[in-house]
Amino acid sequence: MTGQNREDTRNRHDIYGLLCPGRAVFELLVHKWTSLAVTALADGPRRFGELRRKLEGVSPKVLTQTLRRLEEHGLVTRTVHAEVPPRVEYELTDLGRGALEPLAHLRTWVRANTGRFTAAESLARE
Repeated sequence: MTGQNREDTRNRHDIYGLLCPGRAVFELLVHKWTSLAVTALADGPRRFGELRRKLEGVSPKVLTQTLRRLEEHGLVTRTVHAEVPPRVEYELTDLGRGALEPLAHLRTWVRANTGRFTAAESLARE
């Protein structure tokens, strides 16, 4: 195996490597609205309006983009019910439910340590 091939293989399995597929997944899950949307769906299916009310501060455009991205990556399913007006629900897939545990650990850590950050108030405003 050449040096270049070894480096390519190493980068595919190193989250810090540009070519690592895990890096893209990591970046998806740590995005603010993505992680909040996933955890907001933990209790079951929700309609768009319910999610928007739960995720205070998210614009309809950003929420739509976030839900589409989650659907494209197989974390969320979108179901359109044949009603008038149509009822659309978003629900976590098995893969999406699998992300709840690590996100719960992160939430627990944040709750336990928020007061320790000297810039916690400025972080909240960002």
